[in-house]
Amino acid sequence: MPLLLEAVDLSLLRGNALLFSGVSLRANAGEAWLVRGANGCGKTSLLRLLAGLTQAESGTVSAHAALLYVGHANALKDDLTVDENLDFSLRADGLAVDALTRAQALRHVGLHTKRNLPAKRLSQGQKRRVGLARLQLVSQKIWLLDEPTNALDDEGVALFEAAIGGHLQAGGTAIIATHLPLDLAQFATSVQTLKLSSGTPS
Repeated sequence: MPLLLEAVDLSLLRGNALLFSGVSLRANAGEAWLVRGANGCGKTSLLRLLAGLTQAESGTVSAHAALLYVGHANALKDDLTVDENLDFSLRADGLAVDALTRAQALRHVGLHTKRNLPAKRLSQGQKRRVGLARLQLVSQKIWLLDEPTNALDDEGVALFEAAIGGHLQAGGTAIIATHLPLDLAQFATSVQTLKLSSGTPS
C-alpha cells in the first residue's frame, strides 16, 4: 500500500523537560494508528508536530498527501448556525460544498433538524457531531484526529468508526489520539498502536 506519512526518530521538549523521544511511524493507505498514553504524555503535541504546527527538537516528518488536523476542541463559533459552522470549516479545508450536500451530511449525523440553530444551543455531543459531518465531506488522505470521540454517545462513536472506515477503505490513513477503544479492525488493513510514556515511547 502507498506510504502516506512517515515520521522518523522524533523528539520534543516541553520547556526544559523531554516530552518524548525516538518516536517513529509509517502510515500507509488503509492503515489506522492509535496514539495512547496518560494525560500530559504528549499525544496532542505529537499530532501537532505531524501536522507541521509544532517544530521537533530532532527527527523528520514526511507527508506524501494532503492532511487534515482536527484538534480536541470543537472549534465552533457560538453565534453561527450549525450549517454555517460546517460551511466555514469546509471552506477552511479549501472546499466549497453546496447547501444540499451539507444538509445530507448533517442528516447522516442526526443534526438536520438543528442545522439552523446557533452552535451555542447544542450539547457538547451535538457539537462533536458537527465535526463528524465535516469528516463525511473532506478529501484529505491523511487524518490527524485528537480525542475525536470525546462527549459522543455510543451511536456517535459508531458513526465516527464508520466515517473512519470509509476513509480507510478509500485509501486514506488516520492517526488518532484516543483514550477509548475503537473498533477499526474490520475496516483497516492494519491497526497500529503507539503508546507514549514519560520521555520515550513504549
